[in-house]
Amino acid sequence: MFFRKKIQISGVIRLFFILAITFGIVMNNLIGAEKDVLYPLLSPDSQVENIIFLIGDGMGLSQIASARIFTYGAEGRLNIEKMPVTGFINTHSNNDLITESGAAGTALATGYKTNNGMISVSPDGKKLRTILEACRDIGMSSGLVVTCAITHATPAVFASHVMSRNDEATIASQLLENKVNVMLGGGRMFFLPESEPGSKRHDERNLIADARKNGYLYIQTKEELEDSRGNYILGLFQLGHLTTIPPEPNLAEMTDKAIELLSENKKGFFLMVEGSQIDWACHDNDTDNTIRQTLLFDEAVKVALDFALENKHTLVLVTADHECGGMGINGGSLDGKELNIGWTTKGHSGVPVPVYAFGPQAERFTGLYDNTKIPRIFAEILGIESFPKMGE
Repeated sequence: MFFRKKIQISGVIRLFFILAITFGIVMNNLIGAEKDVLYPLLSPDSQVENIIFLIGDGMGLSQIASARIFTYGAEGRLNIEKMPVTGFINTHSNNDLITESGAAGTALATGYKTNNGMISVSPDGKKLRTILEACRDIGMSSGLVVTCAITHATPAVFASHVMSRNDEATIASQLLENKVNVMLGGGRMFFLPESEPGSKRHDERNLIADARKNGYLYIQTKEELEDSRGNYILGLFQLGHLTTIPPEPNLAEMTDKAIELLSENKKGFFLMVEGSQIDWACHDNDTDNTIRQTLLFDEAVKVALDFALENKHTLVLVTADHECGGMGINGGSLDGKELNIGWTTKGHSGVPVPVYAFGPQAERFTGLYDNTKIPRIFAEILGIESFPKMGE
């Protein structure tokens, strides 16, 4: 079956938003859509002060290519594809060829393999130091920006340590205990006491009240995000995961605000941004939404790249935790009006996923290597000692 430029999907509203986001991206990147307009290599001698790590959950080469062909045709480029350095990583977990986001994220956050379903602990339960925690310990600010619940697997691996990714109530409390400066996403249900409607906690702890006592500004709307100031921001824009449609802030807007807030620290910052729902669209074998979610993620990549291009001391790295769906492009037209998309699974696959880098030291991410290497290189670049590190 052909996926057509004038797509037909369930619901007039969803169709409107897919077309609207596509039109907006094309207009915002009219010049940048040209295939020869690229982000240049920067001097490898420049000091890296900030790292922006963007993870497209479930995003493989076919997800990127299909979004590009649909939006710009075969000759165009997404912002991701304008980055000057590319590589590939293997994604298997400690106990399975096919990983899931907890184990894959743990590798990307700690430099260690673990078993599927575990969050920044070793297979025998030892705590693994994360790159975000290591950056915090040398005075850098930190941020997590996602379109899922902030307690979901990928954000969780950077600032919590639990045996099961399903223990999101504990993850929520650990995120606050770790004093992550900026947290933006969904998941209010894990911060509310059990007696409040919609809560998924099994105790009466009110983590929103705790956050406020500990200096966090708590926000729930796009307007509050735009006006937010301060060293600690907790933005929970939905009870569960985000809808990724207005009036919520989109991923690019959240990324832009996080960079604005974190860049006030002269010692630098570490920011992880996840396009969380690419994965879910792929689980559904939903081509339309896969493309839409990839385009939304690509807009956040542009925000990071434009900041790094001006700043000159920011390393931007884009990758995925794994591929999802076994997506393939089996045919179509050069202008993208038709795409023949095939899927081999509704689960994850075991193929390597791409890495894209821009900024000082970007060239260190070329080649094919294990996913555990990424945070180890981050630590080396920043001069962080005792990383990776396994605790008790």
